[in-house]
Amino acid sequence: MTSRRVLLTLPLAMAVAGCGSSPSATTAQPAAASSSGGSGPIPETLRFSGTTLDGAKFDAAQLAGKPAVLWFWAPWCATCASEAQSVRDFHDEYAGRLTFLGVAGMGTTEAMREFVSDLEVGKVTHLNDPGGKIWSKFAIVEQSTYVLLDAAGKIVTRSYLDDLQLTAALKKLVS
Repeated sequence: MTSRRVLLTLPLAMAVAGCGSSPSATTAQPAAASSSGGSGPIPETLRFSGTTLDGAKFDAAQLAGKPAVLWFWAPWCATCASEAQSVRDFHDEYAGRLTFLGVAGMGTTEAMREFVSDLEVGKVTHLNDPGGKIWSKFAIVEQSTYVLLDAAGKIVTRSYLDDLQLTAALKKLVS
């Protein structure tokens, strides 16, 4: 089945099954690097761009050099909504030491904006990924999923994480 077909049928499957919350295996993948202008090597994991929910252009290369957390969420997902406060709190706690990036999919832009506003996670940058291009790049098949990248851009975790697991993973990531 093509990625596009999977992404198109995924919302229906999730609506029937509820928000994805089963842990998936934590995986580590090497990051391929190449140079980008004068800014040094940019890992393959950070070679993507998008548009924020506010309409601004975003280049993930700006995440290079420090750990990052990509939070893949959908605006109708109850699990994602329950994680929003933790994401906001961790964003504030780890400011300057790691970057949080929300990647919103499987909903309308308006619903995504309402989610961010209602759940007060506006300090975190959120990308609008309605076609699932970034989700596909990271092999995300359910929300809520976190992808944790070390400072070299290597994926150290790709999984659903509850608050305790996320707390431990973040401490390890910035140590």
